[in-house]
Amino acid sequence: MGKVTLGLLQHACSADPAANLKKTLALADEAARRGANIICTQELFCSEYFCQSEDHANFKLAEKIPGPRTEAFQKLAKKRGVVVIASLFEKRASGLYHNAAAVIDADGALLGVYRKMHIPDDPLYYEKFYFTPGDTGFRSWKTKFGRIGVLVCWDQWYPEAARLTALQGAEILFYPTAIGWHPKEKKEHGAEQHDAWELIQRSHAVANGCFVAACNRIGHEKPAGGPGIEFWGQSFVAGTSGRILAKAAASREEILIVPVDLEEVDATRTHWPFLRDRRIDAYGDLTKRFRD
Repeated sequence: MGKVTLGLLQHACSADPAANLKKTLALADEAARRGANIICTQELFCSEYFCQSEDHANFKLAEKIPGPRTEAFQKLAKKRGVVVIASLFEKRASGLYHNAAAVIDADGALLGVYRKMHIPDDPLYYEKFYFTPGDTGFRSWKTKFGRIGVLVCWDQWYPEAARLTALQGAEILFYPTAIGWHPKEKKEHGAEQHDAWELIQRSHAVANGCFVAACNRIGHEKPAGGPGIEFWGQSFVAGTSGRILAKAAASREEILIVPVDLEEVDATRTHWPFLRDRRIDAYGDLTKRFRD
């Protein structure tokens, strides 16, 4: 493809889903106006991060895919001629919900859905209460502006997920994200936690010779009361050698516009032939939980 421009939408969210959708559509439209070809939302942008508590009322936030929110982004994608990755709370069936991402091509066509494979269960990240683990597998999609792969937040920590998506031909890995600090931990562990998050994703770029784009939210959200989560923003794009090409602020709403050259994927994979030298005959134990 050559040169394409990425647009990452980093912003705060309110308790009003309609207002969040309107805001995100406006930001996406602005990103397109500023030259973005592929636009990615942050994780679960239509609401505050509700997984801070286990509350059955939150299931009302979900909707079908395709549905009104998907259709709104399809309309925008077609009007502006852009690819859109929209992170949504999917109601697949009664009692069956996913943390999903809709992939929409520049003609407005819904290319498919990725369902988050790795589901966390940590203090204030009670996602196993809400989300069924994905069954789509790791995929890539050929879009007007290159072949892309989509993974979601907790997937960021797994080299297997990045590798298998890259092996599907992905030139760019997109990670819609909602991650931040527990306020009481920030002073002691904050820098270390953030650095680890950024480092693991940069390593995916190096190991797979591809671009990595992580889109995170900002703001201090307390939908369940208590201390809440202080989202650390700092959305970024890493190049094929892992270098940070651009990074957003920690606490400011921002449309991160980043041009990339997809020809660098072929050049990097040729000069750093990690895919060539993989010992696929020796990796069978990866399918085991642990080798005792």
